[in-house]
Amino acid sequence: MARLTHTVTVAPLDRGWFEEAAGTLVDLLDGSRARADGSVLLADGRAVAGLRLLKGRHLRSGARYGEAPEPVKPGADGRVPARPGTAGAADGLARPGTAGAGAAGGSSGPGADGRVPAPGPSATVGAVVLRAWRPAHSVEVESRVAEDGLALRLKVRLSEPRRPRALDLSLSGHRPAGGSLYRFSGRGTADLAAWWAAVDRLPSALPAARPPVTARAAHRLAKARLTVTPHPADDGSWRISVVLSVRGRWLLRPVGAVALFFARRPVERGFREAVEKAAAQWNTALAELTPRHGDALRVEIADALTETEPG
Repeated sequence: MARLTHTVTVAPLDRGWFEEAAGTLVDLLDGSRARADGSVLLADGRAVAGLRLLKGRHLRSGARYGEAPEPVKPGADGRVPARPGTAGAADGLARPGTAGAGAAGGSSGPGADGRVPAPGPSATVGAVVLRAWRPAHSVEVESRVAEDGLALRLKVRLSEPRRPRALDLSLSGHRPAGGSLYRFSGRGTADLAAWWAAVDRLPSALPAARPPVTARAAHRLAKARLTVTPHPADDGSWRISVVLSVRGRWLLRPVGAVALFFARRPVERGFREAVEKAAAQWNTALAELTPRHGDALRVEIADALTETEPG
């Protein structure tokens, strides 16, 4: 078994601001509505960028959502070309309930011979299904994506969304044309209540006995476990300890032990660099945040939801 560990220092996130931002986001979405063409509008009438209701009732269990298609310009002959990998570019997404199958299947419009072309080998197709929308209790979504012949299924559950207490996710993947070597699964949990309790300790106190963030992954040849534990520093920052444990399975155990003996230093260096890069991205993101509150925060989040990319 290989056990890698590294500790980094990151800027702290204010709990009050985080919970206020989460509650504001949930309230904005809870007050939104869907038009007949599937576009999702906030209470002020602006459309949420890149989001479209494909099937079902908005914010009801079973509702299916996908990205809004980019406008397609007609060609010289006045006909709208079909685009591989985007469903209903010509006619499907204007009617919620009729485009869901196309988005999930990833097919484009019919060609000149009337046949529907299959998406290219690098096309990404999928949709997000809302399993539960109970802002006072939990929100659950499920996403299924097919890309490069690999089928992925992701489930996410957020407890008490207005003041998040826990985030649970599970991921599974397989290649339909492959065998057991092309199957994997993983589960992760972030106990946010335990996280805040850990960073609220005195710097001189012992670290939390149970990591607030844990993740496990399983494959036929190996298993892995990741833990993340925060601890307050004297200057108010957070010291984050990340531990990754990998264990081979079956015949890979002795082979993996030999390989790790010769490659341990590069593996440890790569692990440290990955953790430090994540910490740098966290610090950059927090530095760009403006600690607005109240109406100003609501406006900022609404602008972010409705902002479209240039061009």
